[in-house]
Amino acid sequence: MWHNCTVEPLSINFGGLDSFYNVSDHHVDATKSSSLKSTVETCNITEVTEFVFVIFAFNPRLQYFVFSIFLLAYILLLSGNILIMLTIRADYRLHNPMYFFLGKLSFIDLCYSSVTVPKIKTITFNGCITQLYFFHFFACAECFLFTAMAYDRYVAICKPLQYSTIMSKQLCLWMVAATWAIGFVHSNIQTTLTMGLPFCGPNEINSFFCDVPPLIRLACTDTAMIDAMIVANSGIVSLGCFLTVLISYIGIAKAIFKIRTVEGRRKAFSTCASHLTVVTFFFGPCVFIYMRPSKTFQADEVVMVFYTVISPMLNPIIYTLRNKEMKTAIKKLWGRRTK
Repeated sequence: MWHNCTVEPLSINFGGLDSFYNVSDHHVDATKSSSLKSTVETCNITEVTEFVFVIFAFNPRLQYFVFSIFLLAYILLLSGNILIMLTIRADYRLHNPMYFFLGKLSFIDLCYSSVTVPKIKTITFNGCITQLYFFHFFACAECFLFTAMAYDRYVAICKPLQYSTIMSKQLCLWMVAATWAIGFVHSNIQTTLTMGLPFCGPNEINSFFCDVPPLIRLACTDTAMIDAMIVANSGIVSLGCFLTVLISYIGIAKAIFKIRTVEGRRKAFSTCASHLTVVTFFFGPCVFIYMRPSKTFQADEVVMVFYTVISPMLNPIIYTLRNKEMKTAIKKLWGRRTK
């Protein structure tokens, strides 16, 4: 919905004034036309008050089916991440840096997926900006949390004798605080850039939630500079974190191959493989979406669903199925609850 303002032409008699001031009819007509044109252009500005998600613009029955699939995925995501947080909190054997970061990852997954739970049809302009802000806040925090988790695994495998000294409780708290602070700065930059754009229609978003790339396509102005800023902000953040994680795992891989026992190599690889799988699922779509100008590709819709719904839903499954300690702790917690 947007508001229009129109101006009716005014009837003005300039006859007497022409002879008195010796102004030609041609000059008066040009002045009147220019004035009216300027007034109409100024007043006939459309202001978008809501956006429509056209990604679900198909048969109503199919809409509810798709919404049911999203709801089921969200319930699985919710229950899985809450289970991980409760398990880590309840089992004292999991009170170490690795599971400390895993608990924070589950919390962030819970938050940023809750922000993007799809609304079937419309969202207000203010609601859209709010959704965009919190989505980038939690997503950026998750980027840097993955980097902190990679550093934790690097120290644990490459410097095992110094692990408890380096990865102190104070350092872990500072690293988590830094992820929130960076996320706050990043989301403010993204939101400020987007809010500064004029939106005068159309108001149809080719997505199921508000994000910067689909919103920029609706702006009624040249967005080349904004596109460059977004690539510099979101794109470099996601790519930079991913490369940092990758470099850490190259060092980890070298250290794993130096372990003499097969059991030791298997345990180290199993611990890191789950984290590397989750990181790939998260950073791959992020780099694809944000490391390019805001142009539409056919794969965008699938990629957006993957990194906002599927990936957070798979995280608890990946971490529990490939982690013997987590499986044992969950069984212990479940047995305690059923007694």
